[in-house]
Amino acid sequence: MWSEGEVVTRREVLNDGRCWASFPVVVVRDEPELLATYIAEGTPFTFPPGEWPIAGGRHPWGDRERWTGHGCLMLQRPGDAYAIFVFWHGPERAFNGWYVNLQEPFRRWDGGYDTQDLELDIWVPRGSHNPGGWVVKDDELLDVRVQEGRFTQDQARAIRREAGRITAELDAGLRWWDDAWADWRPAVAQR
Repeated sequence: MWSEGEVVTRREVLNDGRCWASFPVVVVRDEPELLATYIAEGTPFTFPPGEWPIAGGRHPWGDRERWTGHGCLMLQRPGDAYAIFVFWHGPERAFNGWYVNLQEPFRRWDGGYDTQDLELDIWVPRGSHNPGGWVVKDDELLDVRVQEGRFTQDQARAIRREAGRITAELDAGLRWWDDAWADWRPAVAQR
C-alpha cells in the first residue's frame, strides 16, 4: 500500500505489455478495496517512442504535453475492469460528472501501476440518478481500434459486455462510489 500524498506512476500499456503513455499521479487513498489517485493540473505526460497500433502511430493524447483543467480524481477497485474518473469545470471548480473509464484491472509494480485503456467510456452527468441518464462514448472508435489491430474482436465483445453490465447497474441505481467524492479537493499543490 502507498501513503497518502505519495507520487507514483500510472502507465498505460498495450496487449503486448509495452508502455505507450505514463504520467505521475498523487495517491489520495490506498486501501484494500480502493485505490484513489489524482492527476494534478499541469502533470506532464510521457510517450515512449515506438510504432503503435493506431492510425498515425501515436497515442491519442500524443499531441498533449501535460494535463489541463482542474485535474482528475481516479477511483479504482482491485479486479474491476473500469475506474471512476471525477471531473470538475469552471472557475468555481463545480462538479461536472462521473466518467466510467473502461480499462483493464490495475496491476501494481514498485513505482506505480499499469492498466490498458479499453477505449469505451460511459459519461454520467452531474445529478444523473435516473435510468438511462448516462451516455456511452467512443463505441465507434472501438471498431476502429480492432481494424488497426490494437484490440481483437473477442476483446471488443468483452469490452462491450462489460459496458452493458455497468450501464445495467447504473440503471438499477447501483453505484459503489460515494457521491462525496464530487466535493473532494486536492491537498497537494497543482504541478
